[in-house]
Amino acid sequence: MEVIICENPEEVVVRGFQTVKKQVERLTEPVLGLATGATMEPLYALMRGLDLSASTTFNLDEYVGLGPDHPCSYAAYMEKHLFSHTKVRKFHLLNGLTEDIPQHCQDYEQAIKEAGGLDLQLLGIGSDGHIAFNEPGSSLSSRTRLKILTSMTREANSKHFPPGEDVPKYVLTMGVGTVMEARHCLLLAYGQSKARAVAGAIEGGVSAFCPASILQMHPRCTMIVDEAAASLLKLKDYYRNVYENKPEWMNSQ
Repeated sequence: MEVIICENPEEVVVRGFQTVKKQVERLTEPVLGLATGATMEPLYALMRGLDLSASTTFNLDEYVGLGPDHPCSYAAYMEKHLFSHTKVRKFHLLNGLTEDIPQHCQDYEQAIKEAGGLDLQLLGIGSDGHIAFNEPGSSLSSRTRLKILTSMTREANSKHFPPGEDVPKYVLTMGVGTVMEARHCLLLAYGQSKARAVAGAIEGGVSAFCPASILQMHPRCTMIVDEAAASLLKLKDYYRNVYENKPEWMNSQ
Protein backbone atom coordinates (compact mmCIF):
# COMPACT_ATOMS: atom_id res chain seq x y z
CA MET A 1 0.00 0.00 0.00
CA GLU A 2 1.31 3.42 -0.99
CA VAL A 3 0.20 6.28 1.27
CA ILE A 4 0.46 9.84 -0.06
CA ILE A 5 -0.22 12.67 2.39
CA CYS A 6 -1.20 16.02 0.89
CA GLU A 7 -1.58 19.42 2.48
CA ASN A 8 -5.23 19.93 1.57
CA PRO A 9 -8.21 18.37 -0.26
CA GLU A 10 -7.40 20.23 -3.48
CA GLU A 11 -4.00 18.56 -3.68
CA VAL A 12 -5.58 15.16 -2.95
CA VAL A 13 -7.89 15.60 -5.94
CA VAL A 14 -5.12 16.78 -8.28
CA ARG A 15 -2.85 13.86 -7.37
CA GLY A 16 -5.73 11.45 -7.76
CA PHE A 17 -6.50 12.88 -11.18
CA GLN A 18 -2.87 12.47 -12.22
CA THR A 19 -3.09 8.78 -11.36
CA VAL A 20 -6.30 8.34 -13.36
CA LYS A 21 -4.88 10.28 -16.30
CA LYS A 22 -1.76 8.13 -16.36
CA GLN A 23 -3.81 4.93 -16.47
CA VAL A 24 -6.20 6.21 -19.14
CA GLU A 25 -3.37 7.36 -21.38
CA ARG A 26 -1.25 4.24 -20.81
CA LEU A 27 -3.90 1.67 -21.68
CA THR A 28 -5.50 1.09 -25.07
CA GLU A 29 -8.93 0.26 -23.67
CA PRO A 30 -9.03 1.14 -19.96
CA VAL A 31 -11.61 -0.44 -17.68
CA LEU A 32 -12.42 1.88 -14.79
CA GLY A 33 -14.36 1.23 -11.61
CA LEU A 34 -16.15 4.41 -10.59
CA ALA A 35 -17.24 5.57 -7.14
CA THR A 36 -19.75 8.24 -6.16
CA GLY A 37 -20.17 10.69 -3.29
CA ALA A 38 -18.90 14.15 -2.47
CA THR A 39 -15.25 13.04 -2.47
CA MET A 40 -15.43 12.16 -6.16
CA GLU A 41 -17.17 15.28 -7.44
CA PRO A 42 -14.05 17.48 -7.84
CA LEU A 43 -12.19 14.52 -9.34
CA TYR A 44 -14.86 14.02 -11.99
CA ALA A 45 -14.76 17.74 -12.73
CA LEU A 46 -11.12 17.25 -13.76
CA MET A 47 -11.79 13.97 -15.56
CA ARG A 48 -14.19 15.74 -17.94
CA GLY A 49 -11.08 16.93 -19.75
CA LEU A 50 -9.82 13.39 -20.37
CA ASP A 51 -10.44 11.43 -23.55
CA LEU A 52 -12.49 8.53 -22.18
CA SER A 53 -13.82 7.43 -25.56
CA ALA A 54 -11.91 4.13 -25.35
CA SER A 55 -12.83 3.52 -21.70
CA THR A 56 -15.33 1.09 -20.23
CA THR A 57 -16.68 1.91 -16.76
CA PHE A 58 -18.42 0.05 -13.95
CA ASN A 59 -20.06 1.80 -11.05
CA LEU A 60 -19.72 0.52 -7.50
CA ASP A 61 -23.30 0.73 -6.29
CA GLU A 62 -26.91 1.86 -6.58
CA TYR A 63 -29.91 2.32 -4.30
CA VAL A 64 -32.58 -0.38 -4.58
CA GLY A 65 -35.86 1.21 -5.65
CA LEU A 66 -34.36 4.20 -7.42
CA GLY A 67 -34.35 4.36 -11.21
CA PRO A 68 -31.92 6.41 -13.32
CA ASP A 69 -34.44 9.26 -13.52
CA HIS A 70 -34.49 9.73 -9.77
CA PRO A 71 -32.21 12.70 -8.94
CA CYS A 72 -30.70 10.88 -5.95
CA SER A 73 -29.79 7.73 -7.87
CA TYR A 74 -26.15 7.10 -8.62
CA ALA A 75 -27.04 6.80 -12.29
CA ALA A 76 -28.23 10.42 -12.14
CA TYR A 77 -25.09 11.35 -10.17
CA MET A 78 -22.82 9.93 -12.86
CA GLU A 79 -24.78 11.63 -15.64
CA LYS A 80 -24.55 14.97 -13.84
CA HIS A 81 -20.91 14.83 -12.83
CA LEU A 82 -19.24 12.94 -15.69
CA PHE A 83 -21.19 11.20 -18.44
CA SER A 84 -22.95 14.30 -19.76
CA HIS A 85 -19.60 16.06 -20.10
CA THR A 86 -17.43 13.46 -21.83
CA LYS A 87 -17.93 10.46 -24.09
CA VAL A 88 -17.32 7.04 -22.56
CA ARG A 89 -17.04 3.98 -24.80
CA LYS A 90 -19.39 1.95 -22.61
CA PHE A 91 -20.65 2.41 -19.08
CA HIS A 92 -22.22 -0.16 -16.76
CA LEU A 93 -24.56 0.81 -13.93
CA LEU A 94 -26.25 -1.37 -11.37
CA ASN A 95 -30.04 -1.31 -11.85
CA GLY A 96 -31.89 -0.33 -8.70
CA LEU A 97 -35.18 -1.38 -10.30
CA THR A 98 -34.18 -4.89 -11.35
CA GLU A 99 -36.80 -7.54 -10.66
CA ASP A 100 -34.23 -10.30 -10.15
CA ILE A 101 -31.49 -8.99 -7.85
CA PRO A 102 -29.41 -12.21 -7.56
CA GLN A 103 -29.32 -12.71 -11.34
CA HIS A 104 -28.57 -9.05 -12.01
CA CYS A 105 -25.63 -9.16 -9.59
CA GLN A 106 -24.29 -12.31 -11.25
CA ASP A 107 -24.62 -10.67 -14.65
CA TYR A 108 -22.72 -7.61 -13.39
CA GLU A 109 -19.85 -9.79 -12.18
CA GLN A 110 -19.81 -11.58 -15.53
CA ALA A 111 -19.72 -8.26 -17.41
CA ILE A 112 -16.64 -7.21 -15.44
CA LYS A 113 -14.92 -10.49 -16.34
CA GLU A 114 -15.86 -10.17 -20.00
CA ALA A 115 -14.39 -6.66 -20.05
CA GLY A 116 -11.07 -8.10 -18.88
CA GLY A 117 -11.35 -7.01 -15.24
CA LEU A 118 -10.96 -3.58 -13.70
CA ASP A 119 -7.71 -1.77 -14.46
CA LEU A 120 -8.32 0.98 -11.90
CA GLN A 121 -10.91 1.10 -9.15
CA LEU A 122 -11.72 4.49 -7.60
CA LEU A 123 -12.75 4.41 -3.94
CA GLY A 124 -13.86 6.69 -1.18
CA ILE A 125 -14.10 5.60 2.45
CA GLY A 126 -16.95 5.95 4.91
CA SER A 127 -16.35 7.30 8.38
CA ASP A 128 -16.92 3.75 9.66
CA GLY A 129 -14.38 2.29 7.22
CA HIS A 130 -16.78 1.02 4.58
CA ILE A 131 -15.80 0.89 0.91
CA ALA A 132 -18.55 0.89 -1.73
CA PHE A 133 -21.52 -0.06 0.47
CA ASN A 134 -19.67 -2.85 2.24
CA GLU A 135 -20.49 -1.87 5.81
CA PRO A 136 -18.54 -3.11 8.87
CA GLY A 137 -19.16 -6.83 9.19
CA SER A 138 -19.25 -7.41 5.44
CA SER A 139 -17.44 -10.46 4.15
CA LEU A 140 -13.98 -9.61 2.87
CA SER A 141 -14.49 -12.10 0.02
CA SER A 142 -17.95 -10.84 -0.95
CA ARG A 143 -19.18 -10.31 -4.50
CA THR A 144 -21.74 -7.93 -6.01
CA ARG A 145 -24.94 -8.31 -4.00
CA LEU A 146 -27.73 -6.63 -2.03
CA LYS A 147 -26.75 -4.95 1.25
CA ILE A 148 -28.73 -3.34 4.07
CA LEU A 149 -27.43 0.10 5.02
CA THR A 150 -26.66 1.02 8.61
CA SER A 151 -28.46 3.95 10.21
CA MET A 152 -25.10 5.75 10.33
CA THR A 153 -24.64 5.53 6.57
CA ARG A 154 -28.26 6.46 5.86
CA GLU A 155 -27.94 9.51 8.09
CA ALA A 156 -24.68 10.54 6.39
CA ASN A 157 -26.33 10.23 2.97
CA SER A 158 -29.57 11.97 3.96
CA LYS A 159 -28.10 15.35 3.04
CA HIS A 160 -28.27 14.30 -0.62
CA PHE A 161 -32.04 13.66 -0.41
CA PRO A 162 -34.87 16.22 -0.33
CA PRO A 163 -36.36 16.98 3.12
CA GLY A 164 -38.88 14.34 4.07
CA GLU A 165 -37.59 11.70 1.64
CA ASP A 166 -36.04 8.70 3.32
CA VAL A 167 -32.73 7.23 2.21
CA PRO A 168 -33.39 3.71 0.88
CA LYS A 169 -32.52 0.88 3.26
CA TYR A 170 -31.21 -1.41 0.53
CA VAL A 171 -28.46 -1.04 -2.04
CA LEU A 172 -26.72 -3.09 -4.69
CA THR A 173 -22.95 -2.94 -4.33
CA MET A 174 -19.78 -4.49 -5.64
CA GLY A 175 -18.35 -6.82 -3.03
CA VAL A 176 -15.02 -6.45 -1.28
CA GLY A 177 -13.73 -9.45 -3.19
CA THR A 178 -14.76 -7.84 -6.47
CA VAL A 179 -12.96 -4.61 -5.57
CA MET A 180 -9.83 -6.52 -4.58
CA GLU A 181 -9.57 -8.08 -8.05
CA ALA A 182 -8.96 -4.66 -9.63
CA ARG A 183 -5.38 -4.35 -10.81
CA HIS A 184 -4.97 -0.96 -9.09
CA CYS A 185 -7.11 0.54 -6.32
CA LEU A 186 -7.06 4.31 -5.75
CA LEU A 187 -8.67 5.62 -2.56
CA LEU A 188 -9.10 9.32 -1.87
CA ALA A 189 -9.99 10.75 1.56
CA TYR A 190 -9.94 14.18 3.09
CA GLY A 191 -11.27 15.86 6.20
CA GLN A 192 -11.09 15.17 9.92
CA SER A 193 -14.25 13.07 9.80
CA LYS A 194 -12.34 10.41 7.87
CA ALA A 195 -9.29 10.30 10.18
CA ARG A 196 -10.31 7.30 12.27
CA ALA A 197 -11.38 5.27 9.24
CA VAL A 198 -8.14 6.11 7.41
CA ALA A 199 -6.05 5.08 10.42
CA GLY A 200 -7.95 1.82 10.69
CA ALA A 201 -7.60 1.10 6.99
CA ILE A 202 -3.88 1.80 6.84
CA GLU A 203 -2.51 0.87 10.27
CA GLY A 204 -5.23 -1.24 11.90
CA GLY A 205 -5.56 -4.99 11.75
CA VAL A 206 -7.18 -6.47 8.68
CA SER A 207 -10.74 -7.08 9.75
CA ALA A 208 -14.32 -6.97 8.52
CA PHE A 209 -14.85 -4.41 11.31
CA CYS A 210 -13.07 -1.96 8.97
CA PRO A 211 -13.67 -3.30 5.45
CA ALA A 212 -11.18 -0.84 3.90
CA SER A 213 -8.40 -2.51 5.90
CA ILE A 214 -8.39 -5.37 3.37
CA LEU A 215 -6.66 -2.94 1.00
CA GLN A 216 -3.48 -3.61 3.00
CA MET A 217 -3.47 -6.97 1.21
CA HIS A 218 -3.87 -5.51 -2.28
CA PRO A 219 -0.78 -5.79 -4.52
CA ARG A 220 -1.21 -2.24 -5.77
CA CYS A 221 -3.24 0.18 -3.70
CA THR A 222 -2.68 3.93 -3.55
CA MET A 223 -4.28 5.94 -0.75
CA ILE A 224 -4.15 9.72 -1.13
CA VAL A 225 -5.22 11.66 1.96
CA ASP A 226 -4.93 15.19 3.30
CA GLU A 227 -3.36 16.25 6.60
CA ALA A 228 -6.70 16.16 8.42
CA ALA A 229 -7.56 12.64 7.29
CA ALA A 230 -3.99 11.54 8.13
CA SER A 231 -4.01 13.11 11.59
CA LEU A 232 -4.32 9.80 13.48
CA LEU A 233 -1.66 7.92 11.52
CA LYS A 234 1.35 6.92 13.61
CA LEU A 235 3.78 6.51 10.71
CA LYS A 236 3.14 9.77 8.86
CA ASP A 237 6.85 10.66 8.67
CA TYR A 238 7.63 7.23 7.24
CA TYR A 239 4.98 7.53 4.53
CA ARG A 240 6.27 10.97 3.55
CA ASN A 241 9.86 9.73 3.42
CA VAL A 242 8.96 6.74 1.25
CA TYR A 243 6.99 8.85 -1.20
CA GLU A 244 9.64 11.56 -1.46
CA ASN A 245 12.40 9.02 -2.14
CA LYS A 246 10.68 6.75 -4.63
CA PRO A 247 12.89 5.81 -7.60
CA GLU A 248 11.79 7.62 -10.74
CA TRP A 249 11.01 4.37 -12.56
CA MET A 250 8.34 3.57 -9.97
CA ASN A 251 6.58 6.86 -10.67
CA SER A 252 6.30 6.02 -14.35
CA GLN A 253 4.26 2.85 -13.79
